[in-house]
Amino acid sequence: MTRLIQVKKGNVRRVALVEEPNVRFLDGCSSICELAHIAIAAGAKLSEVARQRAKRETLDYNPIYDGRSEWRLLPAIDHPDEQSRCLISGTGLTHLGSARGRQSMHARATEDLTDSMKMFRWGVEGGRPAAGSIGTPPEWFHKGTGNALRAHGEPLDIPPYAEDGGEEAEIAGVYLVAPDGQPCRVGMAMGNEFSDHAFEKRNYLNLAGSKLRTCALGPELVVDAEFESVPVAATIERNGEVHWTKTFRTGESEMCHSVRNIEYHHFKFEGHRRPGDVHVHFFGTDCLSFSDHIRLQDGDVMQVAVEGYGRPLRNPVRVDKSKAVLISVIPLG
Repeated sequence: MTRLIQVKKGNVRRVALVEEPNVRFLDGCSSICELAHIAIAAGAKLSEVARQRAKRETLDYNPIYDGRSEWRLLPAIDHPDEQSRCLISGTGLTHLGSARGRQSMHARATEDLTDSMKMFRWGVEGGRPAAGSIGTPPEWFHKGTGNALRAHGEPLDIPPYAEDGGEEAEIAGVYLVAPDGQPCRVGMAMGNEFSDHAFEKRNYLNLAGSKLRTCALGPELVVDAEFESVPVAATIERNGEVHWTKTFRTGESEMCHSVRNIEYHHFKFEGHRRPGDVHVHFFGTDCLSFSDHIRLQDGDVMQVAVEGYGRPLRNPVRVDKSKAVLISVIPLG
């Protein structure tokens, strides 16, 4: 599989092809977004364009990955000119086991079936339509713009107004809308979707607000990713030791919605097909430390490792312990 990284040194940005244990810079592009535009204009495969532009010179990947190099890793995709033109979203209740945690989170003694479980069942019944047919829409949520994206090694924040913060180990689809409005899948990357599960647990209608948090993507973009049944390991480290870890599988055979169905229901909206926009869409998870009563603390390190998707994504938790500030609106009338 073709794996790419984005790096920055001062004001200089580069794209590099991963060839373990080295990386090889590409000529003529400063971002993966720009490289994708080149491939679209040429009518060529992104992996072929990347290899055609690979230089002979290589660099050691280890110092870059460990944060010991002048070159700093960026998220696996961004909009290099205008971060507001990178839309971050996601789909919940996609995995065959994901509804268990949501059901237990929101179930009451007087209810036989929560709305979450009903929606999950609709996905099981209609989330994998036949070719040429439209399936059941999945649960969709907005996470913010590219300003919320963090790279490998950067902290994910629990702000003063949040009740909690918890990892969500997932794979995300990365997309670029072509000049004619055609959505193009650039590739996939591992990510940490990161949400406020304590706030959501109060009432499932809090889901929308619980998702408006920072999230991480990368360190690598996999251009031609395998997404049938992929092993994932999520780990929480505390004080240098493993505090919690679990493994699960993600991919189309592990989900009640097909990727094609998820993509249709995202890009059916005209506002999601604006030429030049970048989209990052998280496909969901089957495993949360919150479900095992783990509450993340300042300094904890979250790791997401996905087989075949490159080096693990690691991000520390940063808790803002200041008091929440009341934001007032000034009327201009």
